[in-house]
Amino acid sequence: MAPAPSWVELYLDLALVSFGFALMLLYHLTLLYRYLKYPETTVIGFENRNKRAWVRRMFLVDVKERGPMVSVLTSNISAATGLASICLVLSSLMGALIGSSGANSFTSMYIYGNRGTSTIYIKYIALLAFFLLAFACFVQTARYFVNANYLISMPNEDVPNDFVEKEVIRGSDFWQLGLRSLYFATTLLLWIFGPIPMIIGSVTTVAMLIYLDRNTMPLHHYK
Repeated sequence: MAPAPSWVELYLDLALVSFGFALMLLYHLTLLYRYLKYPETTVIGFENRNKRAWVRRMFLVDVKERGPMVSVLTSNISAATGLASICLVLSSLMGALIGSSGANSFTSMYIYGNRGTSTIYIKYIALLAFFLLAFACFVQTARYFVNANYLISMPNEDVPNDFVEKEVIRGSDFWQLGLRSLYFATTLLLWIFGPIPMIIGSVTTVAMLIYLDRNTMPLHHYK
């Protein structure tokens, strides 16, 4: 019979997991503020600016010659549907683990932290929620890119390029939301192995995203 956990193990999850989740949330709120106020300082804003210019340039081409634009959007649709399928499979796996009576067989023996049944199920439910959120975001990504595909391939050229631009940017935003949901899910996946791996994963993820989300390239002024 395993010894009863100490009070340090019982409250370690509450302290470290709360700090790690708050760190991730604070970083993404800061990123959202920068994206809305100073989009040129973020990679997301930089990429969206280039996508707007790309749509405007593609509309200068005859509709019969917009094959490259259709191919680009189709590849994005394939990537979104692929990630959505992966998220759905992982969500099904999490659901099976939640319903399994032996879900805590590993964590009850080798994990340093709160090994209570309620904590274990909170881990799986939180992970399931973020996988489902990522699935929904990637589905919306595919939806907007499919609609943009219809608009750019319309025979009559009376479709404003603003309509396609709006669909492409919205699809890109949902793509980013899906990726961010997977980032949160990754840190929660580490929580299954204890609060210490979770806090290490959160700090490492934020440190990497600070570097990856910062744009240092000068803006190109399209003619």
